[in-house]
Amino acid sequence: MKVYEKAPAKINLLLDVMRKRDDGFHEVEMIMTMVDLADRLEMEELPRDTIIISSQAGYIPLDEKNLAFQAAKLIKDRYDVSRGVYIHLDKKIPVAAGLAGGSSDAAAALRGLNRLWELGISEDELCTLGAELGSDVPFCVTGGTAIARGRGEKLEPIGNPPQCWVVLAKPPINVSTADVYGKFRASELKHHPSTPAMLSAIERGSFADVCANLGNVLETVTLHAYPEVLQLKDIMYRLGADGVLMSGSGPTVFGLVGKEAKVSRIYNGLRGFCKEVYVVRMLT
Repeated sequence: MKVYEKAPAKINLLLDVMRKRDDGFHEVEMIMTMVDLADRLEMEELPRDTIIISSQAGYIPLDEKNLAFQAAKLIKDRYDVSRGVYIHLDKKIPVAAGLAGGSSDAAAALRGLNRLWELGISEDELCTLGAELGSDVPFCVTGGTAIARGRGEKLEPIGNPPQCWVVLAKPPINVSTADVYGKFRASELKHHPSTPAMLSAIERGSFADVCANLGNVLETVTLHAYPEVLQLKDIMYRLGADGVLMSGSGPTVFGLVGKEAKVSRIYNGLRGFCKEVYVVRMLT
């Protein structure tokens, strides 16, 4: 028996950080949604008690450092599964990009192995498991659009934003989320993005107001450390994107585009600046 799972990328329409917590994590408030750039996982049971991962991508770890591997090990250990699994990971989402590619792979592995081994684990339980693997994994388990609080694991599902084109561009650099949060100082922030304003824009289906209320406080760190990300934002605005923001800790920048006629111009203009450019839709 084989099972297949899709692992979509996420973008942050809003990312706010309140403070650093006693446990070392940061207290956040985010509005996240998914786009149709996705990895795909194929999972097949093995007769021996082992976890094997393969991928066409030569740049990702295929051992304990891989989050899908960690998800498989966690579910085997927690539910006393003595069977093995072979996972093939068809990688499409850029790594270390602020798009939760690894977290989405882990979430897809949890969902897929729950089906493969007929464990009957509820979605809430899968989210609790996912939180042990990473702050974005619970959201990737459920998908949709949600406000995430705590360190990202406390989810409040909300309606989907108005449909639009999303142009993603990743400059040829990798950014460490841990490094960005390590340099971030919430006390020095002069402005916080407004979750109520973004929520209202989404509820009213106002594309213009969604674009107007995009915000990510981690830009204060990443744009300073990596000027090419700031340059990418400026280029995307100049090419005509309606709203532009860095996703997560970066370095991927996304542009929301309401009119299809603009998309090819933006795509072609960005391709002159970086190779990894994608035109996708929101998963609404």
